[in-house]
Amino acid sequence: MIDRIAAAPISWGICEVPGWGLQMTPTRILGEMSELGITKTELGALGWLPDDVAALRSLLDQFNMSILGGFVPLVLHHGTSHPGSLDAAHAAARTLSDAGGQYFVAAVISSMESWDRPTLDEGEWAALFDGLAETEKIVADYGLTQVVHPHVNTLIETDDEFERFLRSSSSLFCLDTGHLFIGGADPVATAEQHGDRVGLVHVKDVDKEISDRFRAGEFDWMGAIQHGLFPSAGSGDVPIAATVRTLEESGYAGWYVLEQDVALTEGEPPAGQGPVHGVRQSIEYLKSLAG
Repeated sequence: MIDRIAAAPISWGICEVPGWGLQMTPTRILGEMSELGITKTELGALGWLPDDVAALRSLLDQFNMSILGGFVPLVLHHGTSHPGSLDAAHAAARTLSDAGGQYFVAAVISSMESWDRPTLDEGEWAALFDGLAETEKIVADYGLTQVVHPHVNTLIETDDEFERFLRSSSSLFCLDTGHLFIGGADPVATAEQHGDRVGLVHVKDVDKEISDRFRAGEFDWMGAIQHGLFPSAGSGDVPIAATVRTLEESGYAGWYVLEQDVALTEGEPPAGQGPVHGVRQSIEYLKSLAG
């Protein structure tokens, strides 16, 4: 397990949401990942890393890093003829494949402009799951594995929506301990009952008090994160240890991607300070579970 820990740029504040905060340079972040012993990272927001494949590979090689996968938002409930749905899947899969990635982390959203959560009718749900089946074929042609990501502010957020996905789709999913917890699912039970469907794991802890206040409408998403929604792994309320133990005992042999979403709104921290401390604590916690 120690050799299967990866990182994600969101832990350093790299996010595609406009106005999210300071986006530190790839050189600094990849350097800090490397210093922590990390060898694989997710791609991060499109445009943060070089689009040119040769330039990207050269940059990664400087730090002995490689790309594990990437988060891909898709609009599928209008049907696969909807402009951009399958085109977006092709484009993202091509980018990830060229970068040497393995996982296409699919998140179904309502629109590229606004991640609101309309109530879907049965026809829209059917179109969404048909779309996931189509994108799974597309990404397989690029040598990638699709994993569907239940995620706050997407169309598969709540426990009920996640259960609908499990019934209606055969795709693997990303077991994100934090997003499942916020959505009302039990990560341990999910690992016990659906371990054969887990394609990738995102390790994310949650401060339940902040999560409850977010669910009550006191904070928006960024506000909740700025108030400490995601502490370092092992210091929040998610049963991470039990989830990991269940996965390992069930034979899970995939990757654990550490995520601790942050937003840098007070300038760039000095070298060696800032988000790297939280990631280091999370790595030490995960390694302690392997002992």
